[in-house]
Formats: sequence, structure tokens, C-alpha cells
Amino acid sequence: MRHVTVEVLANVEIMPGVFLLRLDAPEIVEHARSGQFLHVHSGWALDPLLRRPLSLHRIGRERSARVAGTSEIGGGQPSLVFGRPNPGEIEILFARVGRGTTLLAQSMPGDALSVIGPLGNGFSIEPKTRNLLLVAGGLGIAPLVALADEAIRREMTVTLLAGARSKDGILPAGLLPPEVEYVVCTDDGSQGRHGVVTQLVPELLDWADQVFACGPRAMIEALACLRLPTSKTVQVSLEERMACGVGACLGCVTPTRKGLQRVCRDGPVFNLKELQLL
Repeated sequence: MRHVTVEVLANVEIMPGVFLLRLDAPEIVEHARSGQFLHVHSGWALDPLLRRPLSLHRIGRERSARVAGTSEIGGGQPSLVFGRPNPGEIEILFARVGRGTTLLAQSMPGDALSVIGPLGNGFSIEPKTRNLLLVAGGLGIAPLVALADEAIRREMTVTLLAGARSKDGILPAGLLPPEVEYVVCTDDGSQGRHGVVTQLVPELLDWADQVFACGPRAMIEALACLRLPTSKTVQVSLEERMACGVGACLGCVTPTRKGLQRVCRDGPVFNLKELQLL
């Protein structure tokens, strides 16, 4: 864990109210794992008082091409940086929902942000795993893209199932690693298949060696209700409000078979069968 000041490299609204923030943060990258998060202070002094927990969306491990100009991503808005971040850079995907994230959405290249991280535990890929099934609900896709990058570097096969209420909530395919098989569905049928994302999971269970998921609590509960093979590891990243982010305030506890555990410190990644959701 590090408390550092990082520089904003780019901040682009890629979907309505959803922003992709790229930061120059080599001290974070050095210790970061997919599934971990940052605690970001989005304002100045004590306004707002609390930091915002934001998942590591992509972690720059190797040099990649930068593309300049106007992109179709985000409705044709100018975008100077997209694709895999370069070494020492990280990306954060977040929605503008309150005062803190509204201030963060106003960040400009060259601005400095105070961050603490990386925090929490990350995803764990088992040695024998070759095929990964990733299940995302809404912005639960944020930490799963870093996991996809990691798996691809290790020459594994990745299928990402993404669900949202409508097409406005679907991450553009151009912002994903091109090696990922991307399958989308929407509640209203406006893009991809019509329905909720957990309906697609049984179709790929025989193929997948491991399942990883992140999304609203209702999605995690629906996943737990499926007849998942006991031989397959299912890891889920929980979305939770946090105050301190380091396990001191006990404001983000969740019931598990081991008792109450802190999402920020003991998670945010848990084994699905250890959670007491229903």
C-alpha cells in the first residue's frame, strides 16, 4: 500500500456519465494486482471528506501503441489515449453519481490526485487454468478487464459476459483487449442478447476452468443460485461503500461462513461459496 500523488494523463467520457481516467502511477503499478482498488481523494482539503474506492481497470505492464485523434468511442468525442496503458500507467473506470465522482469527472490532464493503494486482495488464477469466464454486471466490468489483460499475457483464453440495463451501459468493444471474446446482453434488448447476464453463464460452464464475477449484489446472488459445479472455483469482487478503505472503520463488513469480514481488507475478492448472500 502506498499513499502517493499521481498525475492525470487523460479523462474521457466513454459512455453517458461514465469516465475512463488514465493516471501516471508507477509506484502503484509496481505492487498492483487485478481485483485490487485505489482509494482516491477527488477534491481539495476536506471537501469531500471521504475518499472514493475505485477498481483498477487496467494496469500498464508493457509498452503499447497510443492512438491520437478522434475516436468513435464515446460518441465521436476527442480521445487522445486508449488501448492498453503503457508501463507505469493505470486506468480507472467510474460513473459520475455523486459529489466526489462529479469532481473526479472534471479532472484534466496535468492535474494531481491523492491516492492510496493498491488496496484489498486480488483475483487468483489457478496454475492449471486455461479458460477464464468473466461475468460483469454494469460497471462491474471495471476490475475484470485488468484480469483479462493478465490472462492474455499468460496465453489463456478469455470470454467476457457483460450485462447492463440498456446499450448505454455497455462498454465499447474497442476498449477491451482484442483477444477477448465479448458477449453482451441488455435488460431491454437494445444491444446483444435480451435478458440478464447470469442467464448466459450455464452455457459456458463446461468450457470454463474458473469463473470470475463483479457486479451488483443482486447479480452475485443470482450467480450463487445457479447450479455451479463444486469443482470450479468462482471468485467474486464485491461492490461496497467504504469509508477508510483499510479495515479500520468496519463500515463495509459482509457476512461470510467465517463470520463478518471487511470488504476493503479481507476482500473485495471472495470465493463465492464462502459468502452468505441469501
